[in-house]
Amino acid sequence: MAYHRWGRLVHSLAARALGDPREAEDVTQQVFVAAWRGRANFRPERGTLPGWLTGITRRKIADALTARTRRTELTAALGAALEHTGGSQEGPEGIIDRLLVTEELARLPRVQRDVLELAYFADLTQTQIADRTGMPLGTVKSHARRGLLRMRHGLGLAATGG
Repeated sequence: MAYHRWGRLVHSLAARALGDPREAEDVTQQVFVAAWRGRANFRPERGTLPGWLTGITRRKIADALTARTRRTELTAALGAALEHTGGSQEGPEGIIDRLLVTEELARLPRVQRDVLELAYFADLTQTQIADRTGMPLGTVKSHARRGLLRMRHGLGLAATGG
């Protein structure tokens, strides 16, 4: 019922903000799923249903824009990496693997990501990383191990579609 009555409002707000009808459809669906799941939080005395849905819509639009920015940055980073390595020799599977690893690396906490980037991209040993960052060697090793385990878990979920 709410979708039939307020779906056009939500969709038009999303389409105007995002400029992409398919992305607006996704946001519209996310809004109504979030509204259904959070229906116990709706308080008529605090505002109207369209106002509540508009608030959810704004948050979902912000999430979509953040995800779009992340995808754009990831694509740019992948393009730069492919230019750097002469990516024309790499097949589609290699590009997808590189994209997944880059995305998973971006999800790590900053310190773990920094340690792994120094190890793999700057080709530094853990001792050199400790010297450069001022962290104790044991801390560098711990961050490297936790980061690799987290990436392994994340990539395992990506491989299984989870």
